[in-house]
Amino acid sequence: STVAQQEKMAAALINPALSAERAAATLIAVCGDELDAKGERFIHLLAENKRLPLLPQIAQLFASLKANYEKSVDVSVTTAFKVSTVTGERLEQALSKRLRRQIRLRTEVDASLIGGAVIRAGDTVIDSSVRGKLAKLTEAMSS
Repeated sequence: STVAQQEKMAAALINPALSAERAAATLIAVCGDELDAKGERFIHLLAENKRLPLLPQIAQLFASLKANYEKSVDVSVTTAFKVSTVTGERLEQALSKRLRRQIRLRTEVDASLIGGAVIRAGDTVIDSSVRGKLAKLTEAMSS
């Protein structure tokens, strides 16, 4: 998927002058030892059906289905200040209980939030940042 997303490779994969076999061989050659025999067969199958350009979307859908099957979710927490290990663990436990899923927590720092946090878990966004609250207050006052 990563290789197929590269600009030059993406252009080559949609080139009508390139046969399906040649497109598959090119992608496999670039991937080198990263693909096993099953991966190579998958690439050939996609090439035969003219679906190689869809490889990034296929990878994304597979990751989503795998996470759903494993009952896990990637959670991004953006805060104004660095989150301590203890706070991160508590947050992970609370989110795991609320979302009923295994949590893979990733923290980021964004000083422009002023305070609070923005939590993103899939399609769910919880904005309890000062910046977010000020934006809502501004919107309410201008309405």
